[in-house]
Amino acid sequence: MASSPFLTSLRDFMTVRQYSRRTIESYLHWIKYFILHHNKRHPSELDGPQAVEQFLTHLAVERHVAAATQAIALNALVFLYDKFLQKPLGELGAFRRSSRPPKLPVVLTQAEVKLLLAKLSGEHLLMASLLYGSGLRRIELLRLRVKDVDFDHLQIRVWFGKGAKHRLTTLAHELIPLLQTQIRRVGVLFEQDNRFADYGGVWMPDALERKYVSAPKSLGWQYLFPASRLSHEPGTTILRRHHFDETGLNQSVRTAARAAGIGKDVSCHTLRHSFATHLLQSGADIRTVQQQLGHSDVKTT
Repeated sequence: MASSPFLTSLRDFMTVRQYSRRTIESYLHWIKYFILHHNKRHPSELDGPQAVEQFLTHLAVERHVAAATQAIALNALVFLYDKFLQKPLGELGAFRRSSRPPKLPVVLTQAEVKLLLAKLSGEHLLMASLLYGSGLRRIELLRLRVKDVDFDHLQIRVWFGKGAKHRLTTLAHELIPLLQTQIRRVGVLFEQDNRFADYGGVWMPDALERKYVSAPKSLGWQYLFPASRLSHEPGTTILRRHHFDETGLNQSVRTAARAAGIGKDVSCHTLRHSFATHLLQSGADIRTVQQQLGHSDVKTT
């Protein structure tokens, strides 16, 4: 099933249209589960709206997924029928909405943050420090380019965060030496990569690649936290260096928390929650925290 021609063509369809690797993997997961749930019948053979509504009800009633998880599954299936199969689902409403309440955020004390960071070193220490010191989401951190660090104004520029929004967030002065070292490391890798004849530069969104033709092979546009090895862009022979893997970062934070003896369920997002909480505890205005986190609604903050 994992290597089915249908799922392969679906992956290629999304890759060509520049969907992020994260979105591709998420959509493929839910579409595969949808097909398995309907006894491996091809989606085009099913009554689309009815099959989707039945599946979403199954997720809510039998799997007890959170509302956000059910919404992701819905997005994947709308994409499948509307974009890929060209069979729009129309209005969907006859399914049980997930009612499982969201989890309460886990927050570390300032002492626990220090203990956790003390168990990290090098690149992992810098990444965790930015998650906490700038309140970044994990994917926002990993998508940072060298040029997004503004040392003069002690700011980090976040482009296309959640909801495709841009924002500025704070940069801790203490991290400047570590960041300068990291940028030098990126420069060394960049020089090495350019020696390969089939190196195509860093990945750029279509519009930006057309507008800034030389950007893929300029240092400023390289990922601040690059992957350890080069890889071919899916479906092409173009050699690129992607950003650091999300799963690897989360694992390093969890491992550090265990090594520090922290009994809480710690993830990368825990550091973002802790950033916001500690700002509020220090007297920051709720609107300032909202802006730093990139929330559209202050209720979320």
